Amino acid sequence: MTSPPPTPNDEDCALAAAVVAPLEDFLEALRVEAGLARNTLLAYRRDLESFFRWGAARGLTGWDEVDADLVLDHLAALRAAGFREASVARRLSALRMAFRHQVLEGRLAREPTALLRAPRLSRTLPGVLDIEEVDLLLGAFGDAGWRAQRDTALLELLYASGARVSEAVGLTTARIEPSLRVVTLFGKGRKARVVPLGERSRAALERWLTEGRLTRPRAREVSPVFLTKSGRPLDRVTAWRRVRAAAERVGISGKLSPHSLRHSFASHLLDGGADLRAVQELLGHASVRTTEVYTHLDVETVRAVHRLYHPRG
Repeated sequence: MTSPPPTPNDEDCALAAAVVAPLEDFLEALRVEAGLARNTLLAYRRDLESFFRWGAARGLTGWDEVDADLVLDHLAALRAAGFREASVARRLSALRMAFRHQVLEGRLAREPTALLRAPRLSRTLPGVLDIEEVDLLLGAFGDAGWRAQRDTALLELLYASGARVSEAVGLTTARIEPSLRVVTLFGKGRKARVVPLGERSRAALERWLTEGRLTRPRAREVSPVFLTKSGRPLDRVTAWRRVRAAAERVGISGKLSPHSLRHSFASHLLDGGADLRAVQELLGHASVRTTEVYTHLDVETVRAVHRLYHPRG
């Protein structure tokens, strides 16, 4: 479901000009400043227009008339219409982000969603690490020697970008932006996405590229970023084994895999307040419903800027 079944006359309620102009400004800010994709922007538009049409049927004419009780009533209407809690959380996320923008722009004195808590869902993900465990894992090998530099860069990349292991081992030097601030990953269906990197992941990747990698045979002739001792491209099985070796070295038990770092990447961003749809784009999910598995976390605030929320940004 993308919008609640309309109550009588909901779809006939035209949005007031006092609603439309700030809404368009918010969507434009997301497009220009956050760089969100067209489909993501359309999803925001649907959610917010649905809320304001629902409100208009109840006499709402402007953003400044919205209070916490009205938002809670809307969320209750979604539940009554059969929406799952993950979808309710996503709608609250869109409202929170939109109202925060209006406050920052000086149009509103308060944010009516500020004290509302997102639904806490019961689903959990296997292998999700807390931030302290991630710090231990990423420091397991250090940077002494070519293998340690490679493995540390691999671990940092997996966590900083949320890459699938196949995307990480398939990364080529041509797909790394010269300043190392972003990388281009090719996911399922060869669909490309650009993902930013934090300072520590950039430092680890630069160390590997300029030091350890150059010691491997044919390093200057081949394009894969991660190479083996013989200069061949690192494969998925070996990458999986290196993640397990890092976990064993620092005493992290359980079924850990490269995908655990992808799960942790998404969970930590959402836990810090990142928007669900922005995380969807970073993960390369075709549908936001796939990303909703991570919304068992309590989303307190919402922004779409990766560097502000990633623990190692």
